[in-house]
Amino acid sequence: MRALYYERFGGPVEVGTLADPAVPDGGAVIRVEASGLCRSDWHAWAGHDDSVALPHVPGHEFAGVVEAVGRGVTRWRAGDRVTAPFVNGCGECEWCLSGQAQVCPRQTQPGFTQWGSHAQLVAVRAADTNLVRVPDGLSSDAAASLGCRFATAYRAVTARARIQPGEWLAVYGAGGVGLSAVMIAAALGARVVAVDRAPAALELAARLGAESTVPAGWEAPALVTELTNGGAHASIDAVGSAETASSSIRSLRRRGRHVQVGLLASAVPELPLGRVIAWELDVLGSHGMAAADYPAMLDLVAAGRLRPQELVGRSVGFAEAARLLETADSAPPTGIAVLHPAG
Repeated sequence: MRALYYERFGGPVEVGTLADPAVPDGGAVIRVEASGLCRSDWHAWAGHDDSVALPHVPGHEFAGVVEAVGRGVTRWRAGDRVTAPFVNGCGECEWCLSGQAQVCPRQTQPGFTQWGSHAQLVAVRAADTNLVRVPDGLSSDAAASLGCRFATAYRAVTARARIQPGEWLAVYGAGGVGLSAVMIAAALGARVVAVDRAPAALELAARLGAESTVPAGWEAPALVTELTNGGAHASIDAVGSAETASSSIRSLRRRGRHVQVGLLASAVPELPLGRVIAWELDVLGSHGMAAADYPAMLDLVAAGRLRPQELVGRSVGFAEAARLLETADSAPPTGIAVLHPAG
């Protein structure tokens, strides 16, 4: 198969021909039609994830067609159009059996614990637990975001931030996750403030439903507090830095709810924990979304209330994808860029 790969952390991202993945028992191999370029792939390439073994093929959010299924798979067959959460649960533990595969202690993650989807083929284990059927009429480019950024944002907004109609939500970072969160929260009746350093990203956030936009910087929490008449009811850090995590918390009103989605390169960022205690703020983590929780989100997509296709910025081939991966931290694209492995 053709694939992107790298042989050392922070080294060149190459395009080459590699061995096809084996079909796992209970799992499936997917022929990739679209694979999203995500900042999390940059973290893996930079060496921030100790689950990655070299040489490595990145990519963890994808849509495609089932190429082959392994022994024991009952729900899927070759030719089915599918996506999958970036967290693949084992399908057997108490967490998977209760529908919480996103915290499975034996989870695997294409693009991290195994070769990923920036390739023509990718393997998914426990297919009956982890695969999700792509709705008719939804493009593969849009469906690719359902594996990570859009689904991650959906669960962060609905299950972790528990946003309600009329509440204010501050979203730090207008990349793929942040823009998805803006669209989802606005569709659910929330009032959204988007914060980002890029004017083009803020313009897109406004088109997707943000009521207000604020340039990123040390003054952003004060501006959010003023716009929301005392602070947001909930906030999401969709970037993952000490500055954005702290700013997100400082943008909350008393009894507010902060959700950390963006991965942090620093293991112990400085956070305003004195305010967390005095104001009784909730600080919550959010780690993707299990396949069991996809139906409610897909119902909103089918009804036209959520439009992941509007988040897709452009599609690229292998060479451009390699360049974008290496620069994802310093020059992220506006919207979601997707790799077409067959292109």
